[in-house]
Amino acid sequence: MIPYGRQQIDATDIAAVIETLQSDFLTQGPKVPAFEQAVARHCQARFAVAMNSATSALHLACLALQVGPGDVVWTSPISFVASANCALYCGANIDFVDVDEQTGLMDPAALEQKLQQAQASGTLPKVVIPVHLAGHSCDMERIAAICSPFGIRIIEDASHAIGALYQQRPVGCCQYSDITVFSFHPVKIITSAEGGMALCNDPVLDSQLRLLRSHGITRDAGEMTEQSHGPWYYQQIGLGFNYRMTDLQAALGLSQLDRLPQFVQQRIKATEIYQQLLQDLPVNLPVPAVDGISAWHLYIIRLQQPLQRLQVFEQLRAAGIGVNVHYIPIHTQPYYQNLGFDWGQFPHSESFYSEIISLPLFAGITIAQQQQVADALRQACGTR
Repeated sequence: MIPYGRQQIDATDIAAVIETLQSDFLTQGPKVPAFEQAVARHCQARFAVAMNSATSALHLACLALQVGPGDVVWTSPISFVASANCALYCGANIDFVDVDEQTGLMDPAALEQKLQQAQASGTLPKVVIPVHLAGHSCDMERIAAICSPFGIRIIEDASHAIGALYQQRPVGCCQYSDITVFSFHPVKIITSAEGGMALCNDPVLDSQLRLLRSHGITRDAGEMTEQSHGPWYYQQIGLGFNYRMTDLQAALGLSQLDRLPQFVQQRIKATEIYQQLLQDLPVNLPVPAVDGISAWHLYIIRLQQPLQRLQVFEQLRAAGIGVNVHYIPIHTQPYYQNLGFDWGQFPHSESFYSEIISLPLFAGITIAQQQQVADALRQACGTR
């Protein structure tokens, strides 16, 4: 089976993890801050805070922006559920902005219209979370310009997009957002096995994120409510969580980061090959990123009518092609239906979902594997 995505681990990665295993630090040591600093430098951001997952990073990003009960957060229906769950973890309400039917990215026009309606009804969101689906950046300049007059904060869910560029700057620089979140899950561009990171340029947000990821505990005497009792002393000054990344994970992530440009170039090359192999099939190929370079986490095609997706999906799986679907619209999930959402509310998201299949794409995929994918898809489409 050719998987839709997979990690690429080499001897350098293994050696980095073994070195850390043989060191004095397995959990909280020098590798975590080294990884944070390296990612911040790469992304041209001031601060980066490593965590045990992107889900944790999204949760703490909301908390750092003081999202709580009575607040509203908006995100995209086309994403993994974590993009919306993070608001609910804070006791806030969630709502969605429909996507561009061609790209699956948050539609700035839909955002602008929804904000005008929300202003009239007094239900403006506190935070908007655009999702960089498949590694393609949303139109962040326009989204920021739309949100700014309302004082709305922005979290970029860039779980798919480390290594991408927007307006010639790295995604993660936070030029048009308060916080950007990355994922280092094994199928992402680089991996730390599990892990995530939140980047920002505000020292106050950085301090909050660090406090919240480690139980709300500080060892900084300047933050304590009384004089320190000694070198051992710490205080819990807030209610935080155990969302820390380990040194083992950071060692792997740091090693992988060295090859990030190579991984992205391999993915870009693979998409160019797919473009050649699939151009005559009855499918719509991915639309290039707006004003930037995609990290190409996913290669999402849209089947043209009258192709039946289930039939195509099952034929591809039977042929050893590990296709997937990214994503089922969040608002259609039973949990969210219990909150009052339902089919029909975000038609472009639902239309996009009804047509999409993710083909295998990962650093290291071979031309022979891509040819196998193309041949199987051609047969499933009935054009062979």
